[in-house]
Amino acid sequence: MTESIGRADGLPVADEAVEAARGLGAAAAGLRHAELVPALRRASELYYQHDAPEISDAEYDQLMRELVAMEAAFPDLVTPDSPSQRVGAEPTGAFGEVVHNRPMLSLGNVFDEDELRAFDARVRRGLSLPAAPAPAPDLRYVAELKIDGLAVSLRYERGRLVQGATRGDGTTGEDVTANLRTISVLPERLREPVTAEVRGEVFMPKAEFARINAEREEAGLPTYANPRNSGAGSLRQQDPRVTAARRLSSWSYQLIEDGPDGRPTVRSQSEALARLAALGLPVNPDRAEGLEIEGVIRFLEEWREERHALPYETDGVVVKVDRFDQQEELGMVARAPRWAIAYKFPPEQVETVLEDIVPYVGRTGTLTPVAHMRPAKVAGSTVARATLHNLDEVRRKDLRIGDWIVLQKAGDVIPEVVRSIPERRTGAERVFEMPATCPVCGTPVVRDEGAVRHYCPNAKCPARLAQEFGHFAGRGGMDIEGAGWAVLEQLLERGLVKKRGDFYRLSVEDLVSLDRFARKSAENLKASIDRSRRRPLARILNALGIPQVGEQTAIDLAAWIAERYPAEGAEPAEWTALVARELPRVPAEAFQEVPGVGAVVGAAIAGYFGAPETAAVLEDLVAAGVVALPPARRVAPGSGAAAGPLAGKTVVVTGTLSGFERAAAEEAIRAAGGHAAGSVSRKTDYVVAGENAGSKLAKAQELGVPILDEDAFRRLLAGDE
Repeated sequence: MTESIGRADGLPVADEAVEAARGLGAAAAGLRHAELVPALRRASELYYQHDAPEISDAEYDQLMRELVAMEAAFPDLVTPDSPSQRVGAEPTGAFGEVVHNRPMLSLGNVFDEDELRAFDARVRRGLSLPAAPAPAPDLRYVAELKIDGLAVSLRYERGRLVQGATRGDGTTGEDVTANLRTISVLPERLREPVTAEVRGEVFMPKAEFARINAEREEAGLPTYANPRNSGAGSLRQQDPRVTAARRLSSWSYQLIEDGPDGRPTVRSQSEALARLAALGLPVNPDRAEGLEIEGVIRFLEEWREERHALPYETDGVVVKVDRFDQQEELGMVARAPRWAIAYKFPPEQVETVLEDIVPYVGRTGTLTPVAHMRPAKVAGSTVARATLHNLDEVRRKDLRIGDWIVLQKAGDVIPEVVRSIPERRTGAERVFEMPATCPVCGTPVVRDEGAVRHYCPNAKCPARLAQEFGHFAGRGGMDIEGAGWAVLEQLLERGLVKKRGDFYRLSVEDLVSLDRFARKSAENLKASIDRSRRRPLARILNALGIPQVGEQTAIDLAAWIAERYPAEGAEPAEWTALVARELPRVPAEAFQEVPGVGAVVGAAIAGYFGAPETAAVLEDLVAAGVVALPPARRVAPGSGAAAGPLAGKTVVVTGTLSGFERAAAEEAIRAAGGHAAGSVSRKTDYVVAGENAGSKLAKAQELGVPILDEDAFRRLLAGDE
């Protein structure tokens, strides 16, 4: 590639591309420019405002580079509102507007080492430094992993968070302060009482993306395309409780802070990152400083493969000139700085053969078509299966059994069939049709009118029962340790468990009869089943598998039920029987009083509890001795002295407590106004350690986090510490 030209948004465009644009002639270039502008505007609006892109990042970048080449060849085509001159998209108006004190700019992109070296050459020229390969000891870069999330700005005054906003169009963003407060890694108060603006990226971790998509797919809802879009959509929810339930995270990378003399407190990007960490803000440790351009290239080569092992999605490396005085000297071009560039990793896709499409039956009866593929290695692992979600998706992507297909991992996590390759068809390929009857029980399949979901309506379908019982006994539900799939299959096949209450009627002798079960194993499983008889109401609701009700909604629903049917003075078993008897009588509109529950979810909950078979399930569980423990009354945050002994505190529970089940301990923390976290960090206030505490205890000791035994935990909950 020859010398590159920095133009418009700072995106380098090769001379060949500019010459090719000139070769079209002014008239043809004008026509193509008129096509590109609205296409890029629409793509930008869908990406930034609606978090629902129609084209991939790579396709967007290609179109933008073509536009920039056109405008470099014919400068008269450039207008102030050209996509090449703008950042993001205008705010939607759903939130209040925030005008940024300094514009939040975008970055130009490069896609190979030659383009990265060309960026270095432009920087050297701009700073009057010798051209490579001559050494330039005064020029050093910082390389940071590029987080594929939503850019935000946080305003701290005297150390307290007072405002948070999205980037928006770079000049004006949306006020999402309430939602940003729900992100546990972002401090409400800095370690020093300073006034500063902090910029960073909010993202959805890969594991959370996978969890949410699994819940949505099982509920028959459309799945999210990738962590970036689902994370951005989660942050821009009208109800902060929805954002809180999505477990977002964040990295900070820019600090705007002036000292008492009016001058910046730091003089370089490396100093800014260290200062951010010292203030208690999350800063990505996976970065490199003091690099020349060849060191930058080694850094990106290192992370090209290693990024797949990260718990979050990164789509490249951001390269910045370290010294701020040099950044100021280099200046800006339109919507991007001359002193920074984003190297984008190439999208990792492979071609393989779609050998079959097999419908699987889930616990709600939904038939999900799953692609069975010739095994192929992509993004660090071998993939042979990928969900196709529903029949409409199969049709939209024009997939046929026997096709060659393009495969990738959405967010480097979930295998995704991108498209078919029609030009490689031989004529032997077959069109997939959803079966007319359930492949397991033979019941005629139903398709919801106006919806994409096909499902088996037979509540006693063996496939549905296996999934339902697995969900019931699993983590987040009744948590019956030892009741894995191999055990469940035997219990169902032998007729030992026909309904959920039957778990609690099993004897040691029943369990000894299972394959590969010795008496000790049977006794351990029986003890685990008996321990699970008493669970918090929220866990039982989640275990039931109510349509469109996930873990967080189950927690909110449990709190609402406890307010409607107070348990004071009643034995837990009596209260459980009352709740089981009364819930089927609650009208759909009443469930909309539950936080985050609207008309659709309210109707789904009412429909579930109103069904005769559900009433029978609840009655059977009560008869089997299952007891729902009512949630403790929660303390409203910010209510002064009544705010609770753990108000504003983050607590992690690890190991086995003699007097608390894990879920009950976490509910007690929430009831006391605290946040029950799943991992230990520097922001953890306490770790409650029971028997057999492992890595979390070691992490707390390493970080110096206060460690409580069970007695100290009880005293803390009582406000005695």
